[in-house]
Amino acid sequence: MEILRLFVIALMPNLKVLLITVLGSFLAMKRFDLLSETAISNMNTLVYFVFSPALACSSLASTMTLRGLITLWFMPFCIVLTVVVGTALGWLLVKITKVPYHLKGLVLGCCAVGNLGNLPLMVVPAICREKSNPFGDETVCYKNGMAYASLSLALASILVWSFAYNIVRIYSPKEICNEEKVDQITQNPTFASESGEKTLSNYSENGDRSHTNNCDQHEIETYAVPEAKKKMVTMLNILEKKVIQYLKMLSKWSNLKLVFPPTLIGAVIGLIIGVVPQFRNLIVSGNAPLYVIQDSIIMIGNACLPAMTILVGANLLEGLKGDRVKFSLIFGIIIIRNIALPVLGVATVKGAVHFGFIHHDPLYEFVLLLQFALPPAVAISTSTQLFGSGKGECSIIMLATYSFAAVSLTLWCTFFIWLVL
Repeated sequence: MEILRLFVIALMPNLKVLLITVLGSFLAMKRFDLLSETAISNMNTLVYFVFSPALACSSLASTMTLRGLITLWFMPFCIVLTVVVGTALGWLLVKITKVPYHLKGLVLGCCAVGNLGNLPLMVVPAICREKSNPFGDETVCYKNGMAYASLSLALASILVWSFAYNIVRIYSPKEICNEEKVDQITQNPTFASESGEKTLSNYSENGDRSHTNNCDQHEIETYAVPEAKKKMVTMLNILEKKVIQYLKMLSKWSNLKLVFPPTLIGAVIGLIIGVVPQFRNLIVSGNAPLYVIQDSIIMIGNACLPAMTILVGANLLEGLKGDRVKFSLIFGIIIIRNIALPVLGVATVKGAVHFGFIHHDPLYEFVLLLQFALPPAVAISTSTQLFGSGKGECSIIMLATYSFAAVSLTLWCTFFIWLVL
């Protein structure tokens, strides 16, 4: 009977998420014409630049203190662990299933980064609001749960837009075109002379890449030289292109706009307000002179969760119209994200509690365990749309993984609650 009660508690928040997701799918149907492609794009922009930063800022400002931040040091470690192990398992999956080159970034991103921002913010507060929630007082549970989930959201924004985003970019059609051309020249040193002494240059003067499937080719004529010198010139050209390619890659990785997305900026501002007592007394507390600012940010942030859930449903609808994907590939991603990583999470979190690395807090342990059992991050779908690499395949993978997660996440939540109590 106890297990059944825990199952019902874990089922309710997941059922709410599922219902809102289904609503998003219905609204995106052409029959209703309420969420067109333009509307989805505009809504994504609002969530990315307004709702999500406001939610992270308001939650962390009102719940996080310096002492609490130090106490939660184990959460970044767990999140990085999921990314490292997920990437390693994803690489094995790529090798075993022989994934096409342009889908490697998609598969690695789906295995490495879970939905660490959206789902914890939906599931954890919903469990706390249940009348018979197992984590104690509803108000305290909700306050602490929002703090844990908001910190997870801030950390997730770094990983998604600095790691997963660039993984998809590296394996985009633009990169494929570059590597195929270089390989062709490498395998045939006389290729340049046979093709009119031309080499490939894919970079403009400002260093920006085009997000299309066509390569920008600039013809460079070379002079007639003996065969030996031709080979030397060709190899030097190849070396030059490789060096430029790696430099451009490093410049993209160091792009501050990607490393510091709006959600992270909002989280940093919220942390500063919450940690610095002067700012906290000025903005956050009930009698604060500028409490109206915090109240306004909270109102804006409250729109984030329903908007993101509706967008998940709208994006999943594309999976019914997407390209075909190997069953073995989908099955492998589901195994990694819904079985392998949760098992790793149980061993990691319970081991940390046993050896005294973290204090015994059932809600905190539950959030740490939950981070290991989440489906792929929705932002990966945004990256594939941006680069035009595997958009249809990504929709199918998202549809399959989130459909399976509707069941597996409920079961894992039930087990996690039983485990931490």
